[in-house]
Amino acid sequence: MRTLMVVSMTAALAVTLTACSSFNRATLGVADAITLYKPEVVQGNFVSKEQVAALQPGMTRLQVRDVLGTPLLASVFHGDRWDYVFSLRRQGVEPQNFRLTVYFEGDTLARFEGDDMPSETEFVQRISRKRDVKVPVLEATEAQLANFPARAASDAPAAAPATDVAPSGNYPPLEGPR
Repeated sequence: MRTLMVVSMTAALAVTLTACSSFNRATLGVADAITLYKPEVVQGNFVSKEQVAALQPGMTRLQVRDVLGTPLLASVFHGDRWDYVFSLRRQGVEPQNFRLTVYFEGDTLARFEGDDMPSETEFVQRISRKRDVKVPVLEATEAQLANFPARAASDAPAAAPATDVAPSGNYPPLEGPR
């Protein structure tokens, strides 16, 4: 009786291990087919081809941040390097990963390197469910700008009135008594 129990437990263990080892890409495909919803994820800082084209050696860190945004990775150990990384994960499509590394010498941009980035239009088409999405042009024409007259110095908002009350310098404690 004991031998029969040991043999059946061994057989059950062997079947379980065999089932686990045969869980490969084909079975993952079946699992994906019966999964009802898988969220589409864009992670990281999207950097477009147009933004990369705006980078010029000699730009300051502030100017680079204005063009690309805050870097995803800014290491203490690599102070002269910023990394911009983003990935697209869509159902039924292989994950797409993009990377751009910006190198500085002091406070100025020395060089940059990375993957061929998608344009803004390509990016919108990749994440849109509709394939015929047209991205609007985000530039104003001269005629559109003429509709908004330039502000004269006299039209500028007045500065806040000065107060004669000086701050006391006495602030309540951040924590209550212990």
